[in-house]
Amino acid sequence: MTEQLRLSPGDAAPEFTLPDSEGTEVSLSDFRGQSVVVYFYPAASTPGCTKQACDFRDNLAEFNDAGYTVLGISPDKPAKLAKFVAEEGLTFPLLSDPDKTVLTAYGAYGEKQLYGKTVTGVIRSTFVVDPEGRIAHAGYNVKATGHVAKLRRDISI
Repeated sequence: MTEQLRLSPGDAAPEFTLPDSEGTEVSLSDFRGQSVVVYFYPAASTPGCTKQACDFRDNLAEFNDAGYTVLGISPDKPAKLAKFVAEEGLTFPLLSDPDKTVLTAYGAYGEKQLYGKTVTGVIRSTFVVDPEGRIAHAGYNVKATGHVAKLRRDISI
């Protein structure tokens, strides 16, 4: 596998502005002064991504109460995200990155192992961005199932 970008705690979080499921532009800088969980997932409405999104939905109050905003990012277009939000009753923004610019900036797109083969795609990853815009936590190749519980433990929520 080729060497690819990986962010670490203390790094500046790459800035972004992406459309949400309604087409409204959302920027990371909109949340300056707050802690933000930014998670990257391969595709809306797939089994693992649905499990992960529903886990975030079901734990959102605890994240919000602890001062965290949650944002999900995938290569899906806003219309697909809108359907996913409606079907699953998701209550946090899902952002569209079809050209994978933000995914790549965070090291969440590139070579990965899938069923023993090297493929290029979205690397399921989660970051916590601190109020100053720096990476406080970086997790690559996270599992869809149990990830939210592990993240809550890692950041003491």
